[in-house]
Amino acid sequence: MRTIGRTGLVAITIAAVFLVLGGSCVATYNRLVRLDQAAQAQWAQVENVYQRRADLVPNLVATVKGAAAFERETITAVTDARSRVGQVAAPDITTNPEAFRANQQAQDALGGALSRLLVVAEAYPNLTATQAFRDLQAQLEGTENRIAVERMRYNEAARDFNAARASFPTSIVAGMFGRRFVEKQFFTAKPGSETPPQVRF
Repeated sequence: MRTIGRTGLVAITIAAVFLVLGGSCVATYNRLVRLDQAAQAQWAQVENVYQRRADLVPNLVATVKGAAAFERETITAVTDARSRVGQVAAPDITTNPEAFRANQQAQDALGGALSRLLVVAEAYPNLTATQAFRDLQAQLEGTENRIAVERMRYNEAARDFNAARASFPTSIVAGMFGRRFVEKQFFTAKPGSETPPQVRF
């Protein structure tokens, strides 16, 4: 029976260390991939509800246009905001701060224009009494709530990914793969949203 010499023992120890380090790197890489995929899947959900809102706009505008003397500039603001939303696109939007900010601003502008449209519509009792308008209003309100929920879930997925990516020793593995694991952007509140609106009677 052969005994392992000192050189053999050193070689086995070095091989074991490399196996442990290699296994740890693979596990870390796979964890980052899972977290990245979760954030991307949640971003896709955000885009789905954005698309749902954009799909409601033409029907809402068509219904509102039927109201006599309805404010043209309100309708124009909604259609312009919807077209700007369609122009903001980037393949890496969640990791590109400028594209992410532009997308959020365009979506916020569309949400604001739709809110103004619904407020102005209240001045037209014949319009707000129609079933078609009420149905579209309910669908839009539900979609806006869904957008808030999906944005929150995306922020949670992005936070989990960013926290894992920045922690040690995961940051070493993330750094080794450069552009593969880039920090995700977060949705933030609109400027001024911390101030409650003033109510006047």
